[in-house]
Amino acid sequence: MFTIDAAAPVIVRLTTVIDAPLELVWALHTDIDAWADWNTDIDQARLDGPLLPGNSFHWKTHGMDITSTIREVVPGRRLVWGGPALGIEGVHVWTFEQTGSQVTVRTEESWSGAPVDAAPQQLGQALEQSLTAWLACLKTRAEQAG
Repeated sequence: MFTIDAAAPVIVRLTTVIDAPLELVWALHTDIDAWADWNTDIDQARLDGPLLPGNSFHWKTHGMDITSTIREVVPGRRLVWGGPALGIEGVHVWTFEQTGSQVTVRTEESWSGAPVDAAPQQLGQALEQSLTAWLACLKTRAEQAG
């Protein structure tokens, strides 16, 4: 099981509860090619092959071109990816848990590397804002569709 880098200078953990079926929330979140349709911070995204560990996806967000590699997939429960971007090594863990008619989505991400060491507070705030927006967009889209 992959986890974030617990020693990283930037770690953000957030949770939201979505009033929609788990199958819908999981489908939205794992259809990487369609992220830009519902996540306003993502300009484009493309998965190379199926959603399997070892495969990569390329995406553009906040003016950055990022290539991330899928590390772990537990269908309907957990998705982990990571990789470098502009000198920042990121590890991103998503978990999904159905409780009644709601889904609790937890995200945790770590950032390390020279740019993070130079400005941990600023980059930590940027990551928190980005993940807060991502969860809000996922919640809005899933609840509208559900």
